[in-house]
Amino acid sequence: MDSIKSDMYSAMKSGDKETAGTLRTLLAKLKDQQINTRKDLNDQDCISVIKTLVKQRLEAAEMYEKANREGLAKKEKSEFEILNSYLPKMMSEEEIRDLVQSVITETMAEDISDIGKVMPVVMQQGGGSIDGKTANKILRELLE
Repeated sequence: MDSIKSDMYSAMKSGDKETAGTLRTLLAKLKDQQINTRKDLNDQDCISVIKTLVKQRLEAAEMYEKANREGLAKKEKSEFEILNSYLPKMMSEEEIRDLVQSVITETMAEDISDIGKVMPVVMQQGGGSIDGKTANKILRELLE
């Protein structure tokens, strides 16, 4: 959280209004989360908030593109890039596939009905660096 604050101040000093505004929004969301949970946020909590904002930016950009609002879509994508830089490096699709395959073997899953016992293990082992949507897609592909 401290690095986000210092980055925001640097952006403000350099006149980068877009970065400063995006980071200001992020800090506000983190503060809201801290107030709602009534405890200090750990790194995992911060990552969760950032992931939510990143997902919102992607969805908004898609909606703006469908509505032929390229300027707004570009702004959302730019904010996505800024926020995404604060997330840990995500696993590649190949790494996710390897993890899913090992969890399937480990849990002895046989068909799609076992998805409920495999997916939580995949997400736990992947930590904050795994995309759940991609993992789910690969899991369904392998179990069908």
